[in-house]
Amino acid sequence: MHAVILAGGRGVRLGPITSYLPKPLVPIGDEYPILEVVIQQLKAQGFTHVTLAIGHLGHLIRACIGDGTRWNLDVRYVTEEEPLGTAGCLTNLREELPEHFLVMNGDVLTNLDFAKLLDCHLGTSAPVTVAVTNRHLATEFGVLDVQGDVIAGIREKPVLEYQVSMGVYAVSRDVLKAYQRCEPLGFDRLLDNLVQRGTPPYAHVFEGYWLDIGRPDDYARANEEFSQLRDLLLPHAR
Repeated sequence: MHAVILAGGRGVRLGPITSYLPKPLVPIGDEYPILEVVIQQLKAQGFTHVTLAIGHLGHLIRACIGDGTRWNLDVRYVTEEEPLGTAGCLTNLREELPEHFLVMNGDVLTNLDFAKLLDCHLGTSAPVTVAVTNRHLATEFGVLDVQGDVIAGIREKPVLEYQVSMGVYAVSRDVLKAYQRCEPLGFDRLLDNLVQRGTPPYAHVFEGYWLDIGRPDDYARANEEFSQLRDLLLPHAR
């Protein structure tokens, strides 16, 4: 099984730490870079090949991860000289990727079974399967239902529930044929194009732990929780 890890972003929301350290290498729990957590999970779940899409401070990622020998993985790199978006690098990898593969952000902390996601994708006819989780947003205000000049109802600080992408995808290579090499492409545009073409992506709903460490508050939370979550996230770690 093959995974592509997106590790080329600048991580500006985590500045100033990401001015000298790429976001996938920020330490979690003073124990591992988050990228190493992801790689250990992929290895434990049966993945054999990893492609790292690097850009900002990519040489530090190469130095840290190397060729994957210590995890018995085949790790290779593709460098983006200019940002191509979350899916743009895939168009340059078309000939090197298997028919079906995993794509994920390099800053995601989760106990999602990546191999199961890929296996579920193979059981669908969808070109892309998106890992999806539920989120709740508590509003700070009372919400009014206004009809014309009349207040028809009041909801005091309602909690909104919605579903979000986890930044993890199972992808079938043929979906990339519609795009040119080096074409800037985000997964938001790719998924919207599929919906418009009548070939909608599949949603793989996940109810376990998920945290994107892109914001300072979430990064702080990840460090606070890691000691309690270590066995959940890395049950096979030595």
